[in-house]
Amino acid sequence: MRLLILDRDGTLNRSRDDHVASPDEWEALPGALEAVARLNQGGWRVVLATNQSGIGRGLFDMASLNAIHAKMHRKLAAAGARVEAVFFCPHAPDEACTCRKPLPGLFTQIGERFGVSLAAVPAAGNALRHVKAAAAAGCPAHLLLTGQSEHLRGRVGLGSDADLAALAPDLPAGTHIHDDLGAFADWLLAQPTT
Repeated sequence: MRLLILDRDGTLNRSRDDHVASPDEWEALPGALEAVARLNQGGWRVVLATNQSGIGRGLFDMASLNAIHAKMHRKLAAAGARVEAVFFCPHAPDEACTCRKPLPGLFTQIGERFGVSLAAVPAAGNALRHVKAAAAAGCPAHLLLTGQSEHLRGRVGLGSDADLAALAPDLPAGTHIHDDLGAFADWLLAQPTT
């Protein structure tokens, strides 16, 4: 089974400073749904790992999150794409859980649920906390220069470890960098199949 883990906000859809709290606020990033479709067609099963502290903070409830994900799944299906599952942390930052990224709990849950070694599961996201969680869980980590990392676009030579270390010193060693989800999909689909 070829499985990969994506972040949600800022990777698949536009992120908001005040949380995506309703289906009306969920808006796919340009080309993201099509990138997931290409990955699916290439044999990749996609799951999401996302912090949703708005629940723990009382900004929205589970019914709202379910409605957001129902819209997301409809939009993905319309693009010929599919996300197998959504793993999320509902806790506020002060709740000291083990599933809130940058801790690796969500990734561990995914590995257990799908019965796979995370060493063979690439993980891509736009936030440092996603990349750190992926690396801590043993996943090959990929940073997308969208959402929270968009400010690095044009300032980082893709593949330039020296430039990246200066701009993002906390980025785990060996992290691959891509402009967006489409570029990550292109890169992943071009890799030899093992």
